[in-house]
Amino acid sequence: MRSPGTGASRNSLAVLACVAFVTSFLLGCESSGPVHSPAEESAEATAAPSGQGTSPDDARMQLAAVAAAAADLRITAFYTWRTANRPDRTVAVATAVDGTWRVDIPGGALGGAVDVAMAQTEDGSFQCVLPSAARPTTLSCVRLGDPGTPVDPAVDPRLQHLFTDWIAVLADRRAPLAVSVVDPLPGTDGTCFSVESTTASLRSPLDVGIYCYRPDGTLTGARLGLGTVTLAGQPGAAPGSITLPGPVTAGSPLGTGSPPAPPSPSGANPG
Repeated sequence: MRSPGTGASRNSLAVLACVAFVTSFLLGCESSGPVHSPAEESAEATAAPSGQGTSPDDARMQLAAVAAAAADLRITAFYTWRTANRPDRTVAVATAVDGTWRVDIPGGALGGAVDVAMAQTEDGSFQCVLPSAARPTTLSCVRLGDPGTPVDPAVDPRLQHLFTDWIAVLADRRAPLAVSVVDPLPGTDGTCFSVESTTASLRSPLDVGIYCYRPDGTLTGARLGLGTVTLAGQPGAAPGSITLPGPVTAGSPLGTGSPPAPPSPSGANPG
């Protein structure tokens, strides 16, 4: 005859064995792969190559969409401009509510010796000479032509196009461009697109390179032949309209090239 204690002891051992088996099974299932929190999964997705799984057609549509947003964006913003063999420069950009705009370009004329503002108002497009610590001067502007008129290449610093008419080319899906999504440039956010020309034309409608945009159309950076620009801080509110920084004069605009060296005095002795 079994004692009650012996039966209870065996039942307890059986229950413990069952619990141990179930626990071992659950742990075995969990060990088949790490469990990720939503935040970890989001971080892993962000770390994946940005161009992964994006076809050229999809990339072109994405770029056209953010460029269309950029065309409607009205902001004030500052960008760091980096070029070889020069200190970093700060470019100021203002796109006004009424569609006028102004881009201040340090070293935009005379081989980098003169700061200029390129601007467009309802009265036309202008180049304005800005004073600097290295070259104090009186503020003045020269009219270059009607609004939208191409700027003479000899006086065109080109950087202003990044924030103005090149946007329309990026938004035009018929433009001869090959687009792909690439990894972000340092210091940028949003999506970066590699833009190449598909035509052998000697005059491309824009500079090829890498353009980075947020979904709302904010340019966060670009790497082009004229250098690298990166958004510095967050954009501010747009002005209602652009006002030229100085009076319009009848002078000639300054060229982008360095001025010729002054001639040596005639008749000077070599020694």
